[in-house]
Amino acid sequence: MAAADESLPAVWSGLDKLPEMDEGQFERWVELLRERTGMCMPRERKSFLVTSVGLRMREVGYEDYDAYLQYLVSGRGGNLEWTTLVDRLTVHETRFFRDARSVDFVREACLPAMLERMRSGEAVQLWSAGCSTGEEAFTLAMVMENELVRHGLSGYYGIIGSDISLHSLAAAKQGIYHNRRLAQIPEGLRERYCEPLGVSRFRIDDTLRRRVCFAQSNILDAARAPFASMDVIYCQNVLIYFDREHRRQILDGLSERLRDGGTLVLAPGEVIGWSNPRMRRVGDSGVLAFQRMG
Repeated sequence: MAAADESLPAVWSGLDKLPEMDEGQFERWVELLRERTGMCMPRERKSFLVTSVGLRMREVGYEDYDAYLQYLVSGRGGNLEWTTLVDRLTVHETRFFRDARSVDFVREACLPAMLERMRSGEAVQLWSAGCSTGEEAFTLAMVMENELVRHGLSGYYGIIGSDISLHSLAAAKQGIYHNRRLAQIPEGLRERYCEPLGVSRFRIDDTLRRRVCFAQSNILDAARAPFASMDVIYCQNVLIYFDREHRRQILDGLSERLRDGGTLVLAPGEVIGWSNPRMRRVGDSGVLAFQRMG
C-alpha cells in the first residue's frame, strides 16, 4: 500500500463541529477580504464569516483557518478556490425594479437625452455595477426597450452587467428566474418581455438578452474597468458593504467611466459626504444621483 500524501489536507466528517476562529485569525481573514475585494467585515458579522469560510474549508478538506488562508494566497489552485469562496461571502440579494424612484429617475431624467442621441445615430451605454444575478440589468433593458417602442424609435443601446461573482453572472447570462419574481415587474412589461418556461419559471426574452452582456469585474477596480463613456451607471445597494475609504475610491472610479453629461445613480441614503469636482448632485431628495459635468 502506498503511503498517504501528507501534503493533502485532512478529510473532515460532515458531522464535525466547525472550529472556533480566534481573534488573530478573524483579523487576518478580514484583512484578506479588504485587500482583495474592499469589503468591510464588521465584528458583528464574525459568525457569518466563520460559517461561510468554515463550511467551504470543510468541503475542500482543510481543518484549520490559517492553513486554508495560506492555500488561498498560494498559486493557481488558490486563485481558483478564491473565486468559489467569494461567492459564499458576497450578498446576492436583488430583485427587478428594486427601487421604483431610481428607476423612474432613469426613465424621466436620463432617458430623454439618451433618446435624442439615438435619434442622431449615436449609441447609448448603461452599466449595472454589482448586478448580481441580472435583475437590475434587465430592469434597465425593459425600461430602455419599452421607451424605444413607445417613441417608435430604433437604434443601438447596450447594457453591461458586472459582478465579482462568477456564479451570479452564470445565472444572469441564463436570464431564467422563478415565477415568484414576476410580481416585481409591471404587468405590461411582464407580458412583453417575460416568456413562460415550464410551470414555475420564466425567461427574459431574446430582444432584451441580446442587449445585455455580463462580465466579471471587481467594483473596487472601477477606475480601470474596460467600460467607458457610460450614459448611466446604476449602482444600487453595493457600497454599503465597503468602508468609507473604499466607497470614495469606488465612486471616484465610477465617475471616471461616465461620459460628460452621464449620470451615476446610487441607492438612496447609501453615501453621505462624498463630493467630486466633476460631479454635481441631481434629482430630488428621494433619489441619490450625480451627473458628470463637461
